[in-house]
Amino acid sequence: MDLLLNKDFMQEFLSPIWLSIKIATISGVIVILIGTLIGRILARRSFKGKSILETTLMLPMVLPPTVVGFFLIVIFGKNSMAGKAIEWLFKQPIIFTWWAAVIASIVVAFPLMYQSAKSGFQGINLDIEEAARVDGANEWRIFLFISIPLASKALISGSILSFARALGEFGATLMFAGNIPGKTQTIPTAIYIAIDSGNMKMAWMWVISIVILSFLILLTVRVKQE
Repeated sequence: MDLLLNKDFMQEFLSPIWLSIKIATISGVIVILIGTLIGRILARRSFKGKSILETTLMLPMVLPPTVVGFFLIVIFGKNSMAGKAIEWLFKQPIIFTWWAAVIASIVVAFPLMYQSAKSGFQGINLDIEEAARVDGANEWRIFLFISIPLASKALISGSILSFARALGEFGATLMFAGNIPGKTQTIPTAIYIAIDSGNMKMAWMWVISIVILSFLILLTVRVKQE
């Protein structure tokens, strides 16, 4: 009880939680927008090389997180073109910042949103969209007012699962963003460090916190699917 009333202890405990939620929220919004758009496009189009493109988009789901982190370092590191451009624009490298954690979360969470969105759009009766075209609706109006509402259940499930995946991201975040307390330390990396240093009390508190958050997220998915 005394520990819970200790200001420094509570700051140490809450900092990774708030940072994890912030990173998962920002990356989740980006993933929802991009995943929904790409899912809609690829659900309706066939072209040469589509299988290769889709396999590439889904690859982060099966790759070890450390491999994803390695590629992010190669792509956005100080010696890369993207890394130099970012450093020139923002006067600092992106690696070992909380934005690096956002990028890592986007990469690993995207396949879940994309697959859910694509499945949702493929389940829509094409005659409904065609009827809207006959009535004069343009593609954006069809997408916003017909396709999205009809695929809403799949989109909501994908959104929640993507948020959960971003919240629990560890390997790629640790490699690309590091584990800087108060800056890039998320719940998974905080648990790892706490266990490594023998601070089991703090580790248990973070574990319980993320289990509760994850349970609530999955429960929401189950309720939406019923």
